[in-house]
Amino acid sequence: MSASITYLPESGTFFLQSQNTAYAFRVIDYGYVEHLYWGPAIEPQALGQFQAWRDRAFSPNPVPSDRRISLDWLAQEFPANGNTDYRSPAVELFQPADGSPICDFRYKSHRIEKGKPSLEGLPATFAGANDATTLILELEDEKLALKAELLYTVFSDYPVITRSARLSNSGKDTVQVRRLLSASVDFSSNYADYQLIQLSGAWARERDLIASPLRPGIQSLDSKRGASSHQQHPFIALAELGADEEHGQVFGFNLVYSGNFLASVELDSHKIARAQIGLNPHSFCWKLAPGQSFQSPEAVLVFSPNGLGEMSRSLHRFYRGHLINPQWANKPRPILVNNWEATYFDFNADKLEKIAKAGAGIGLELFVLDDGWFGKRNDDTTSLGDWVVDRNKLPGGLEDLVARINGQGLQFGLWFEPEMISRESDLYRAHPDWCLHVPGRVRSEGRTQLILDFSRREVREEIERQMSAILRSAPITYVKWDMNRHMTEVGSAALPADQQGETAHRYMLGLYETMAYFVREFPNVLFEGCSGGGGRFDPGILYYMPQIWTSDDSDAIARLRIQYGTSLVYPLSAISAHVSVVPNHQIGRVTPFATRGDVAMTGTFGYELDLGALSPEDKQTAVEQVVFYKKVRGLLTSGDLYRLKSPFTSQESAWIVVSPDKKEALATHVTILAEPNPPVTYLRLRGLAPERKYRVEGTDEIYCGDALMQIGLLLAQPKGDFVSVKWHLVAVD
Repeated sequence: MSASITYLPESGTFFLQSQNTAYAFRVIDYGYVEHLYWGPAIEPQALGQFQAWRDRAFSPNPVPSDRRISLDWLAQEFPANGNTDYRSPAVELFQPADGSPICDFRYKSHRIEKGKPSLEGLPATFAGANDATTLILELEDEKLALKAELLYTVFSDYPVITRSARLSNSGKDTVQVRRLLSASVDFSSNYADYQLIQLSGAWARERDLIASPLRPGIQSLDSKRGASSHQQHPFIALAELGADEEHGQVFGFNLVYSGNFLASVELDSHKIARAQIGLNPHSFCWKLAPGQSFQSPEAVLVFSPNGLGEMSRSLHRFYRGHLINPQWANKPRPILVNNWEATYFDFNADKLEKIAKAGAGIGLELFVLDDGWFGKRNDDTTSLGDWVVDRNKLPGGLEDLVARINGQGLQFGLWFEPEMISRESDLYRAHPDWCLHVPGRVRSEGRTQLILDFSRREVREEIERQMSAILRSAPITYVKWDMNRHMTEVGSAALPADQQGETAHRYMLGLYETMAYFVREFPNVLFEGCSGGGGRFDPGILYYMPQIWTSDDSDAIARLRIQYGTSLVYPLSAISAHVSVVPNHQIGRVTPFATRGDVAMTGTFGYELDLGALSPEDKQTAVEQVVFYKKVRGLLTSGDLYRLKSPFTSQESAWIVVSPDKKEALATHVTILAEPNPPVTYLRLRGLAPERKYRVEGTDEIYCGDALMQIGLLLAQPKGDFVSVKWHLVAVD
């Protein structure tokens, strides 16, 4: 089904259609915009038969002469503050001229355009004229002379709608924007039987999948940390109670933003569920002067009638096609070795070359030099902000080291933490006011570092100058962009007192501008996002950086949960995963080398250890892993993921990746804790072509696709804990 947006003037209804999905609202009497429907595709004519307005006690009427309508119970597209709606608003303004927080937006006009506009200063999904259609709905608060433009885009090949909002001040008075969410959807009464799904956790155990039944009142999650964070994630879903990977309706919301966010669901006394996502209003206040506009980040809304699995695959395909840089979206990524857990800060050129040589010996393609190569960085207390090569460690500079690494047949990558500054640095001594701070307050530190004020152009220009000089000094093909602390004392020396509430968002706008600069200036560099692992794994970063270090916890068993939760929203090509040493440096667990490899292959694959210290057996296993990954990485980059067993509900984890043409698949099963004398069990697969036959590569075994999905593959009794097995299936013509 092609994307289409239809306006029915006789009823004032807007009907948005994309792949097997419909979304509808209408302009009712007095200019209010009523949400009608979001779900499986239906005929537009059916919508008018299901509206029920009624006079309700203690629900005031914005038009006193018409008791049929109250915003207290009306399903709305853009609920505002202070005008008979007691629920959480999508927009809240403050007018210093009269001290009022009231706003009242009503329909003014609309236009429908082919394609999709970009959002000024913000990352957003993109589409060509033939791939999408956009509705721009203009609302107005006449008293304030404020215009609100609601942007809706539908896509031809995906059950996805993107939404955002833009406020423009056409009046004579400055107003303060205290809340502007990107999407607000009011669901009808049957959604009381739904559950809220969220991805929450902490450093080293990011994105646990948590489901909670809806209850009266507000259930919310947010970040006030200046980053999307390890603790919460800018994603929620409403799913039918009992929904699983294959069954049940699911409505997903994901925010294309990397800073403070709010996501919430409010179930009111009439069983209407209001789901919202957008900028966190906490400590946010934007001064909107006459003639100025303010744009919210974009929200991605996705619908699945067939459970969480279909929702995930829709988002994976959509992000590969309309968010990730097209140069990298479906391009296999190089297999790398990172020196961090092998050396930490203690290295020299000879030691690094030795690791690279060992990597070349097993077929790796990229060596990454992590923290410690710059300034006087022998521990984490100094030198952030001084992006100059430490000649004590690397006397020949990067030019010499890169030449030596290239001489081993490997590309070279480098770690940066551009947003941070150490007190013990030349940059801080020269510009102590360049960090985020509030005069007269203590400058809190995390990891012995402060945060540069990226809302300031001169700060960004200095970091861009230093980093560009490094990147131009040698053939560097990969950058790991880290960020290792969250914001405190959020203030800017460059902003007046009445604009300090803008600092955190202006920081993000500045960060995005800098990231755009590097992507533009160094188009052939593969950028990987990182924030102490997965602390900023979000669509905003993914727009600039096609892969993200998923967690600092590289333990294979812990990664089962982390990668499972991450895959709920993001494609495997974005999930950076490495084999590391045992006992694991984060939790001390010992797991088989083969299992570590099988788990890490559920993402962009690499190693994070001293390859020269491997036993002969592990080295041979590594050689086999690299050969195998090169054989299947095209499948893993662009294939469809089906989660088969959840590590959240069992002592197993299993998944299968199937090529779009269903001619190839890779299934993996991991036993977490083995069971004595277990029953005979089979792993039922999904996503295959039932009419095809598949051979298990490396064997003479051939199975029918329908049998693999109805019966499955026999699971052998595991010999110990943490054991994995994989099957590479290829269709037999």
